[in-house]
Amino acid sequence: MRLFRRRMSPLKLALLGGTLFMVVLVVLQKDVGSSSAADPWLQDLVQKKDKVMVIVREAVNNINFQIRAPQPPPVQEQPTQDIHCPAGFYSLAELKPHLERPPQDPSGPGADGKAFQKAGMSPEEQKEKDEGMTRHCFNQFASDRISLSRSLGEDTRPVECVERKFRRCPALPTTSVIIVFHNEAWSTLLRTVFSVLHTSPAILLKEIIMVDDASTAEHLGKRLEEYVRQLKVVKVVRQEERKGLITARMLGASIAQGEVLTFLDAHCECFHGWLEPLLTRIVEEPTAVVSPEISSIDLNTFQFAKPVATNRAYNRGNFDWSLTFGWEAIPEDAKRLRKDETFPVKTPTFAGGLFSISKKYFEHIGTYDDKMEIWGGENVEMSFRVWQCGGQLEIIPCSVVGHVFRTKSPHTFPKGTEVITRNQVRLAEVWMDDYKKIFYRRNKNAAKMASENNYGDISDRLKLRESLNCKNFTWYLKNIYPEAFVPDLTPEKFGALKNLGSNTCLDVGENNNGGKPMIMYQCHNMGGNQYFEYSSHKELRHNIGKQLCLEATNYPDPVKLQMCQLKGKGTHLSPHQEWIFTEVRESSSTINLLTSRLDSSLQPLLFGSPDNRKHITDPELHLWLRTGSRLGM
Repeated sequence: MRLFRRRMSPLKLALLGGTLFMVVLVVLQKDVGSSSAADPWLQDLVQKKDKVMVIVREAVNNINFQIRAPQPPPVQEQPTQDIHCPAGFYSLAELKPHLERPPQDPSGPGADGKAFQKAGMSPEEQKEKDEGMTRHCFNQFASDRISLSRSLGEDTRPVECVERKFRRCPALPTTSVIIVFHNEAWSTLLRTVFSVLHTSPAILLKEIIMVDDASTAEHLGKRLEEYVRQLKVVKVVRQEERKGLITARMLGASIAQGEVLTFLDAHCECFHGWLEPLLTRIVEEPTAVVSPEISSIDLNTFQFAKPVATNRAYNRGNFDWSLTFGWEAIPEDAKRLRKDETFPVKTPTFAGGLFSISKKYFEHIGTYDDKMEIWGGENVEMSFRVWQCGGQLEIIPCSVVGHVFRTKSPHTFPKGTEVITRNQVRLAEVWMDDYKKIFYRRNKNAAKMASENNYGDISDRLKLRESLNCKNFTWYLKNIYPEAFVPDLTPEKFGALKNLGSNTCLDVGENNNGGKPMIMYQCHNMGGNQYFEYSSHKELRHNIGKQLCLEATNYPDPVKLQMCQLKGKGTHLSPHQEWIFTEVRESSSTINLLTSRLDSSLQPLLFGSPDNRKHITDPELHLWLRTGSRLGM
């Protein structure tokens, strides 16, 4: 009965039983009509036909039982083990770095990530330091005396990061590390390369591609090519014409052989175990664009700010309405949702200098806008594009990379800084919908460029947005960055606050990030420090960069610029920041008196003297404004 041991459907069993029954009947019929002595086996069968009928009935009953009986459980197929993807976790031996770090002198300059110290410098050394600082906007003198292979000391990351294991299946992808440079210092550039080689597993590091953006420094020519030739996996490619970071990165990506692209700046140092967490997250979520936790390398001493094991402060990227990238603490609800230190941090925008992305996804999502020039705005553009088109931006806390943050760029723009404005207009026109008006009110050059269509062809980027079925900017603000303060699309009044008597305008002054008194200054009609909006909440906002508001003080103190209390979700308006416009008729014109609602009484706005910028407290001197859609304009 081996036949019935096999799994058969009820229909097949019924057909089999019926067929067997019919065969027996035919045999019996032949026996009755034409039995022959020549067929003894048949004679014997006929003689025992009653027995045969009993057997047939039992067979049919057995088939009936099989039909009514529940089906046996399916045989579970044993998974076939992929010999190229063994089970378990990568061993330390498998994750051995591409290049072992040579022994380091623990007392050497900058060893273990410590600050470079030198007491007393000769005139020649001071001159060398000053020239390096001018040339690179960081202390090249210190960098040149620190080992290219310097160790960063013990692994100080949280224990979850240090002890984390990485599964072999699915296998971690290979990566091409792309480093763009232009007239970079030899020591910072090569320390970046060696840092990657000393900390990246050999089985994961496909190559390092150094892209030269038309450097003119002699040491970055043949000398560099001959030096890196010994490193095997390092190659140098060149742009003969200075085109900037964006096109240089696209060049590097176009020749990359790795499954993942990892972009680094030319003055970085990688901490322990930086690469595996980035690649692991891309395996888990192929549409994730992941950045390391960026640590600071001091531009003067080259001290590496090491990660701490506990009480870490988590930051994420943001943007202001002048389309400038910035940092902020993650919201409290995001902190509560964190499972452990290995959990990614979702970020509305990213810095764009250091990140990893699947090469296939990079190409699918539209790489970079190839009509953007040099650099500036490309990180915000990619941030909006990734989120709106179905991807996600994340910071991976277990991955730590140090970066030299300079206070200014040492490089010039071949076409002037207007290229940054042009890049920003392109991203606003493609991704921001009506919200681009908020940006244009803060940047008059951008508004002029947009009105004149002087920002290049964007038809291919608009087609990309359509083909990827990307969401609109309202969706982005609602779902990705609900904490953002969104200024009025059509504020009641905006522009400059002009004193008609002195013909000067209210100005925030230089480097006023809050807490300083206001000044009166010559009106320049360029927005910037003299741009204000009168919001629907009756605030006077100077929100070019930070969300700053005019805040009234007790008489006779002058009005100050402070952080706005109404910042978006979960915040409230301060009465010190509420201002009332009162329309007053004077002679043949109509003007507005601006006063503050403070302690339920109206106080006049006091402002600085136009001649010496000292703040005066004459209660008779009010700020008068013309009526109209633009204040004083």
